[in-house]
Amino acid sequence: MVKTPILKGRRAWVITDGKAGMEVQVAGVAQALETDFEIKRVQPRGVWRLLAPWGPIDPRERFGKDGSQFAPPWPDIALATGRLSIPALRAIRKASPETYTVIIQDPRTGANSADLIAVPAHDKLTGGNVIHTLTAPHRFSQNRLAKLRKKMPSDIAAIPAPRVAVVLGGPNSIYAFTGEDSAQLGGALATLATLGASFLITSSRRTPAHALDAVLEATRNTRRIVWNGKGANPYESWLAHADMFVVTADSINMTSETCASGKPVYVFEPHGGSAKFSRFHESLRRYGATKPLPGTFSKLENWSYAPLDSASKIAAEIEQRWREKGMG
Repeated sequence: MVKTPILKGRRAWVITDGKAGMEVQVAGVAQALETDFEIKRVQPRGVWRLLAPWGPIDPRERFGKDGSQFAPPWPDIALATGRLSIPALRAIRKASPETYTVIIQDPRTGANSADLIAVPAHDKLTGGNVIHTLTAPHRFSQNRLAKLRKKMPSDIAAIPAPRVAVVLGGPNSIYAFTGEDSAQLGGALATLATLGASFLITSSRRTPAHALDAVLEATRNTRRIVWNGKGANPYESWLAHADMFVVTADSINMTSETCASGKPVYVFEPHGGSAKFSRFHESLRRYGATKPLPGTFSKLENWSYAPLDSASKIAAEIEQRWREKGMG
């Protein structure tokens, strides 16, 4: 028997600091719950920023007063992510104890900071109200991907299978992404091209020119689609229709999204890394979703696994705990 979504149509607030990579995670959970949600972005200044997540909310928010983005009527559920959002969530808990509160990722303020905290499996936070997921939540639900799979866009259908989606990130505080890395990535894709693969290629604002150049050179004699940031973003269609993925290890979000496909995901790891990222990628390898990108492909591999949809898992946990508390 399928349970009716108990929070469908309920008022929800999604509280973030405006970082796109964080916002998509918590919005994905709100969407999975089928709530009527509003996004509230906080940008505390000065000492209030320095004190987050432990300090009070910035007085400039005029919390609880007419005209403030944080004013009654209070939401049924408030979901937050990022240290700058925690003071606002704490203030909501105090002003409206009936509001169910959720934090995505470790708030660094302890397990008692919300009714439920959802953290990645590679995080060490534990507690009775803490759940762990293998991937970060996002907005690419299985229902959404299933609808997209009903009709393949003509441009994707025009290139031969296997279609390999190449999802490029770039350097960050964890990974360097050197010229040597780009050459290694290009070399691997060149051997994949000789086996008959076609390519769907997208980059991010962080992608260095030498990385994109290496990928384009490696695939120049193949059928491919390259999205350059102009026009409608085809990413969700690529998630639905690609036969295989190559993703760079620097983005937990991108790796998580590709693992919603249930299709093979090769992870390319540039120079750098950290214990946290190592735990994340190792957990996905153990699960059977990903493999390290080999330097040379001698054959096309294929494997499958139960798609990872952490937003739905978190949403189901929220609904279960809501029912157990007998909330209206």
